[in-house]
This record gives sequence, structure tokens and C-alpha cells, in this order.
Amino acid sequence: MHPVNFITAYINMMTSTEIRQAFLDFFKSKGHEIVPSAPIVVKNDPTLMFTNAGMNQFKDYFLGNRQSPYPRVADTQKCLRVSGKHNDLEEVGVDTYHHTMFEMLGNWSFGDPALPTAGYFKKEAIAWSWELLTEVLKIPKDRLYVSVFEGDEKDGLPFDEEAADEWKKWIAEDRILKGNKKDNFWEMGDTGPCGPCTEIHVDCRPDEERRQADGKTLVNADHPQVIEIWNNVFMQFNRLKDGSLQPLPAKHVDTGMGFERLVRVLQNKTSNYDTDVFTGTIAAVEKITHKKYDGSDSKQAIAFRVLADHIRAVAFTIADGQLPSSNGAGYVIRRILRRAVRYYYSYLNYQQPLLNQLVPVIAEQFKDVFPELEQQQAFVRKVIKEEEESFLRTLEKGLKRMDELISGKTAGTLAGKDAFELYDTYGFPIDLTRLIASENNMTIDEPGFEAAMQEQKNRSRSATTVDTEDWQQVHAEAPVTFVGYNDLNVSTRVIKYRKVKTKGKEQYQLVLETTPFYAESGGQIGDTGTLTFGNERIRVNDTKKENELIIHLVDKLPADIDGPVTAVVDLEKRLNTTYNHTATHLLHAALKEVLGAHVNQKGSLVAPDVLRFDVSHFAKITDEELRRVEMIVNEKIRANIPVVIKEMPKEEALQLGAMALFGEKYGAVVRVVTIDPHFSVELCGGTHVPQTGMIGLFVIISESAVAAGVRRIEALTGPAAFRYISEKIAGYKQVGELLKTADPLKAIEKLITDKTALEKKVERLEAKELVGIRNELLQKDEIINQVNFIGAIVEVSTPDALKKLCSDLKNHLRDFVIVLCANIGGKAAVAVAVADTVVAAKGLDAGQVIKQQVAPLIRGGGGGQKTLATAGGQEAGNLQQVIDAVKKLMS
Repeated sequence: MHPVNFITAYINMMTSTEIRQAFLDFFKSKGHEIVPSAPIVVKNDPTLMFTNAGMNQFKDYFLGNRQSPYPRVADTQKCLRVSGKHNDLEEVGVDTYHHTMFEMLGNWSFGDPALPTAGYFKKEAIAWSWELLTEVLKIPKDRLYVSVFEGDEKDGLPFDEEAADEWKKWIAEDRILKGNKKDNFWEMGDTGPCGPCTEIHVDCRPDEERRQADGKTLVNADHPQVIEIWNNVFMQFNRLKDGSLQPLPAKHVDTGMGFERLVRVLQNKTSNYDTDVFTGTIAAVEKITHKKYDGSDSKQAIAFRVLADHIRAVAFTIADGQLPSSNGAGYVIRRILRRAVRYYYSYLNYQQPLLNQLVPVIAEQFKDVFPELEQQQAFVRKVIKEEEESFLRTLEKGLKRMDELISGKTAGTLAGKDAFELYDTYGFPIDLTRLIASENNMTIDEPGFEAAMQEQKNRSRSATTVDTEDWQQVHAEAPVTFVGYNDLNVSTRVIKYRKVKTKGKEQYQLVLETTPFYAESGGQIGDTGTLTFGNERIRVNDTKKENELIIHLVDKLPADIDGPVTAVVDLEKRLNTTYNHTATHLLHAALKEVLGAHVNQKGSLVAPDVLRFDVSHFAKITDEELRRVEMIVNEKIRANIPVVIKEMPKEEALQLGAMALFGEKYGAVVRVVTIDPHFSVELCGGTHVPQTGMIGLFVIISESAVAAGVRRIEALTGPAAFRYISEKIAGYKQVGELLKTADPLKAIEKLITDKTALEKKVERLEAKELVGIRNELLQKDEIINQVNFIGAIVEVSTPDALKKLCSDLKNHLRDFVIVLCANIGGKAAVAVAVADTVVAAKGLDAGQVIKQQVAPLIRGGGGGQKTLATAGGQEAGNLQQVIDAVKKLMS
């Protein structure tokens, strides 16, 4: 398709950076506060893993949990979507306009019932949308169409006449289209704030095509060149669980415009990947792979698009604190990364880490809008490279597994479960499996594969399903006040509650008007305690945050839920947690002092019994470094330094040198925790001791790797640390008593030396014994179809001895098949060796023999190479049957 030619020379010169800035500058001129993007990784929201829309960071304002400090806001938000309509991960890159990570430009008005004139609604939102698109960005008016909500009889909602009347001021009436509930009524989820919306669509087709078909017939018809460019949502209602709608106390505006689509339109392209948002990355891939991107639908071109898209999603989520892992949000990132690796491995013929080489390109491109990636460039590259190296090894194993599945077959069908195993375990996309199968004249059981895929999705869905009922209001809605920094025992009342069911277990969530309970956040676990209603006491099992709403989890409701309640936090648990949180700050500062300024927190757990701290560092932290860190922290504890906590504007805090953690979202006013201005100053909302001396003692108990470039330290403080030291001293004394020595370390060194000497002696004796067994076995050699066969049950002490015997026998035989068995401690051990010549001539494969003939007989498993394989099993009574089964293969 030819590009359209409606953009002026001025607009053609606009870069994506200029377009983004034009949007922000426009809304700043309309009285909007320009706020930074929230992290792409979502915290304190059980309904989301990633930010998937521009409004996510403002949910509390729509839900009425908090009041926005600004009535008007605009931003560009990093978003990630990998599921839902048009967002199936396997489709990204196949077309030219859907993405995993994308930017959402948005402007908001947060209505305040007390100040109705501070915000705005349909009149201003519609007028400004038209002004920006047609007057500032110069999109021709005759290429634009708008849609408004046609109404819905079931919900009792009328046609949105107000929006239609506002549009009539700016656009011809025949370009105002009625849209149904699916397209023109936006909902946050099954429940929650919602309202009608008006969409703006642009027709990018050439004039000749426009003359042939009216653009309004193609709106919302999935035409690739007649696309929605902006959605203005008018939040007016709250959807309850029974499906009914309640009017919101205040009306809001929530708009979203896909940045990549806007740039595509303004830069006169038919593909998002042809804009300067992506061309720099694609050029870098061309340079690395020495291949050219032609924009076609070929697998090679799709691979370029996949890489250009996926590197953004992977790099920014890691920069925001989410490391690839085997579950949850980390698994989503791993899936995206592995899909990119599969594409460059299979279709660009590049078989070494590539994605990490693109990080500098993305970091440079976005340094002025999303600076967190440039600030952590080395760390992000390290993580991505190690993930790539690991998966490339897995891919190699997958190709070997594919060879096993099709070995010896000249035609037929590959089972759906096997195709799914290749997809799920080894990361093979179904089209790669299909290609390899077709090259071997085979097909795939596609329905079987789809069934296995659906079964996995169903399992994942059922594991995460939460049935949440509507809030039941007990007292009038009021802002929740947290007083738990200073008071752990307060009189309060229940504002509202609801019932939730997770994995069959029912619980209740309570919201208190005033609460001393700290809600889980910032790595610190939530408080537990009691709620007393008159004579009835109810246990608080946990305290969570849903966005900024503090929720108390209980197993039952009180009889008198609308009466006064006394809320009491478990004191000992909170104290121990507080020791650990302050110690975490000391640990962070000490690690920077010992290891260097590159060290940054990458995760933490602050619990009453242990503290866990994940830190960016590219090498194992040595014992000497750990001792120095431990010493520094304990010095600060003994110094009994005052812990000073103040609230101040974020910019002022950063000027003081306060550490802000990547991936955390901070408000305009922040809480600053200072433990000696020259040692530790951090932004933190957790609970802390007033003096470091209260911590008592700090002990590191372990150091390990948790991901590429991330080390984990576990430590104890307070009573737990003293118990740990006491137990270690007692254990040391007990070892001395057992060894009957005052110097256990010296005695243990002697034991190790003696053990090593004995092992070498046993090894020499075993070698002599194996020579004797080998000579006996050579006497049992028999010829079957011109092949030497040795099959015997032998007495050895380890499975490894069977392999040594096989290797030794090889030196004394030519064409051979050897099967050796042993009963070792009541369990079966088997080794099978086959000469290269026999593998070639007879098609015998030791690995397949082990899996198909041996493993079932001994109720076990095993594997290996074509010439040597081993197995172990529970059934040692069938060893002669094993020998007979292998022997039968030769006749």
C-alpha cells in the first residue's frame, strides 16, 4: 500500500520526540500538571501485574480513595499488554501496528464535588482534542471521524447526546457515528468506574481508495489504515457486581492516545515500525546481523519487528524492577525475551546473544523521557545477556529433543502433547515445530496442541481467580487515616467491607476510618493484630494495599460491625519488623561503601523473623566483603544514631541526596528517612526505630545469586540475631565435645585430610577390582549376528563404576553391544554401550534403548548418548530381564 500524502512539509519534519513534546506542551497550556510516567511494573494492585493503560496510576482518584493534588493532569505512560483482543503475544510483529510495550499519551480531569469548576468534562475535552489534532498537529479535518455512545437499553443508558452536540460544533454531522457498548462504553473491569467514551478515528488511505469507499463504513472494522487514534472516556458511573450502575459523586475525564499510532500518522507511514520510534532499533539489528529489513510479511521481516518491539518491553520492565523469573510477572518478561531469541535464532540465523546489544540504542532514544533505563544500562544489559545465554542453551536442547521425536520416522504426525512440550519447555513456537516437521514429511496434531495450550491457560486462570463482591458501606465514605507510625492502639470504626473468595477460601476485607495497621508495601510485610467490637475480638490476619486503600483481612465479620472498634497491632511482631527495616537501610549504605556506588536495591523482604535484600552486583560478594559490611552495620547500631524522619517535597529530598529506588512511584511530597546525613538518606514509607541502638545486633546468614547481576543477602537482627549466635556457639561446643578436642577446626581439617587419603586408597582398590571384573566379562563375550555382545549383572558399589567398565571394555572390542546391571542398595543401575559401527549399521541407539526397553522394566528413568547411556530405577529384581530385552534387539 502506498503512503498517504496529506502531511505538510512542517509535519513531515517532526520527530517522535517533537510530537510527544507538542502533546505535553499543549495540555500544559490548558492548565494541566505534567506528571512522570508511573513504573511499568504495578505494585499494590492485585488486579494488575503491569501498567496496561494510562489511567492505572490514577485509579485511586476515580475510586474516591484519594483526592488528586492537581485537578488537571497530562503525561506519557509506559504500558505493557500481552493478552486480550489484538494483544496476543504471538501476533506482535506479525502485523505492523500492535505492540507489547507502548506509550499512552493522556490528559485527565479529576472532578471534585467541592470544586466543580476546577476540572472539566465533555465540552472542553472534545474541543481540545479537535484543536490539538487539527490546529497544532495539522491533521486534515476531512480525514477524521468521531464516534459517540449510542446508548444501551439493558443498562438504561441513553444516547450520549451531550457529546454529540459538542462534536457538532467542530465536525460535520455525517462524520459523527454512533458506536455500541463494546466500542463506546469504557469499563475499568467487571466492576468499578466506567462511562461513555468518544473515539477519534483517522482515515490514512490514499485519495483513490477514499473515493471508492466512504471512510465512515470502515470505522471500527479492523481496517489497517482507518484507525482509532484517540479515546476520550467520560467517567460518570460505578459498575456494581450485580451489573447495575451508580452515578459517581464526581465526574472525570480519562483520555488515551497511542503514541506509536500518532507518530505513524504524522510521519506519513503505513507501519508503526517505519517511524523513527523503531527505525533506529531496526537499523541496529541490520548492522548486527548483516541482514536487511524489507518491511514484508516474511519471517525475516517479522523477526526484525519482534526484536524492535520486544527489547523495549524487556528493557523497561527490568529497569523498573521486574527481573525475568519462572512465575508471575517475571515469567511474562521471560516469555517476551525468549520469543525474541527464538526469532533471531530461527529467522535471522544469529545464534549468540543479540537483545542486550540493543539496550544502548533504546536507552539513548528515551533518556529524556524515561531516564531510568540509561541510568541502569549496564545492569539491564547484564540481566538480558545472561537470560539470552541460558535460553540459547535451552534451544539447543530443544533441537535435540525434536531430533529424538522424529528420529527414525519418514512420515506421520507429531503428537500435540509433544509439540506443546517443545513450546512450553524449550520455547519452540508452533510454526518452528511445524517447519521442522514438514522438512521431515511430518504433520503436527494441531487440535492436540491447541487442547494442551488451552489446558495450561485454564490452569493459570483458575489459580489466580479471585471472586470479589461489592463494597458494603457501613459509614459515610471518608479518607483513611494511617496513624501506625506513632500509635499501635486506636479507637476507630469500619467504613466499609466486602467478601472475597480465593481458591475456595472466604475472607472479608475491612476498611477502617483510622488504622494503626501498616499495609504491606516497600518490601515490608503487613501488620497483624486484633479488632475488638464490644466483647467480640476478631483476628487481623494481614494488612494489604489496594492502590492506596488500606485493607484489613479477617476470617469473619463481627455481629456489631457498625459499632466502635479498638484496633491493636501485634507489638512484638511490629518491633522485630521495624528492627529489620532500619537495618535494611544500614545494609544498603554499607554495601555501597564496601562494593561501590553502582550497588542499588533490586528487591527486599522485611519480615519480623528475617530481612532479605537483593542488590545489583555482578560478582559473588566475598566472605571478607560480607564481614566488612556486617562490621559497618554493627558500628552504626552501637553508635545509637537517631533515625530522623521528615516529609518534604520530592525535589528537595533528591537535592539532599536521598536515594529513590527504581520502579517505585513517589508522590510530590515524600517521606525521608535519615540515619546520619553522611551515611544513609532514603525515601521510604516503612516503619523504623527512633535510635539505631534498638536493633541490638546484625548478623548476615547467607549470600547467594538470584538472577543475572543480582545478589541476595539474608540477615537477622535483634532477638533473632542473638538466638542465631547463641545456637552457633552451642553447636561449636558440641562439635568439640564429639571430637574430644578444644580446637574443633583443627580436628576437622585432620578428618578431611584422612578422608581424602582413604578415598584415594579405595579408588585404587576399586580400579584393581574393575580390571578383574573386566577380564571376567571379556570371557563371557558372545557373537550375535556378527556383533560382540556382553550382558551381565555385576557387583559394584556405584553406578559410575558401570560406566567405567563400559568405557574399559570398548578398548578391547570392535563391533559390540554391552549391557551391565547392578543391584546397589536395593536399587537398579544399568549402563548400555553401543559401538559407533553398530549404531550406523543396525540403528541401535543406547539412549533410546534405555528409555524404551530398560526404564520400564526397572521402574525408573535415564538417558544419554547414542553410544553410552545409563538408567536407575526402583525395581532391582528385573535385571536379568533387562539383559534379555537388550539381547533380543540384536536377533
